[in-house]
Amino acid sequence: MVEVLKRLAEARGVTGNENEVRDIILELARPLADECYVDRIGNVIAKKKGSKGGRKVMIAAHMDEIGFIISRISDNGMLRFLPVGGIDQRILVSKRVLVGKDRVPGVIGVKAIHLQEPDERRKVINQKQMYIDIGARSREEAEKVVKIGDYASFDSDFVCFGDNKVKSKALDDRAGCSILLELLKDTYECDLYACFTVQEEIGLRGAEVAAYHIEPDLGLVVEGTTCADLPDVPDHLHTTRMGKGPAISFMDNSSIANKDLFKRMVKTAEDNSIPYQIKENVAGGNDAGRIQTSRSGVPTVVVSVPCRYIHSPSSVMDLDDFKNTHLLIQKFLKGVEG
Repeated sequence: MVEVLKRLAEARGVTGNENEVRDIILELARPLADECYVDRIGNVIAKKKGSKGGRKVMIAAHMDEIGFIISRISDNGMLRFLPVGGIDQRILVSKRVLVGKDRVPGVIGVKAIHLQEPDERRKVINQKQMYIDIGARSREEAEKVVKIGDYASFDSDFVCFGDNKVKSKALDDRAGCSILLELLKDTYECDLYACFTVQEEIGLRGAEVAAYHIEPDLGLVVEGTTCADLPDVPDHLHTTRMGKGPAISFMDNSSIANKDLFKRMVKTAEDNSIPYQIKENVAGGNDAGRIQTSRSGVPTVVVSVPCRYIHSPSSVMDLDDFKNTHLLIQKFLKGVEG
């Protein structure tokens, strides 16, 4: 599982440009599924027929990651850019990026602190003041390797460190994608539709299309979620805690968990001695928000892997949380009747 996670996390898949991630998932999912295809919006849907069949379970994880799109090439060769998805502007300065299909290396730059006025130093630098420096000396030189509309992603390696921790970009939600691929190796009574969705970061678009097409009897979303168990954060604002197991959501800004599915997920964890936690904050949203309201409605539940520093080039995750999330969902699916 970890090798697959590494491969997926290091692949580039900014929202709307998920091709590289999709190709890897197709390669790995096709031998495991009875049917595997790409729909019109770009979702990968892998169907695994159940031993009894009939009941359709949609389990979703999104392929896309936050990143940037090039909006202008300046006369001096610097690239202006726009964020794709929710990114904290404070983390951007001096970060390495890769631009376009040829992975042109660049650095996000801004006016040096020595040249800033005192009041500028006290403010968060706005993304509009930043640029990507690819080492070009002119617009003409830059246009030889990049163009307006090219995507840029963080240049960040997957690293194992500390006490069973990993650091990477895009753990939200390549962790979920890795878990779905592992789940496809097993068999269940129900028909399982593993949906690797696109464009989650800008409005849960892929999940809406997939759910409308599949018409599932229930939906389960696997996410990477905020973990704020940090020294300067009050305990009641931690949301989730690293190393305490998968986080089960009762509600977020996009959906409310089906009470029966929520209770069954908790019971599954307790019956199988799997550590778990309840997500303590309703901020954010995920694909469940579109699955839940598809057609005449779909009961949904969300299980997430806690990730520190989410939506950054250096998210951090505990591998035990990752593996226990897979185990919990596997046991849950085994209990879903066909």
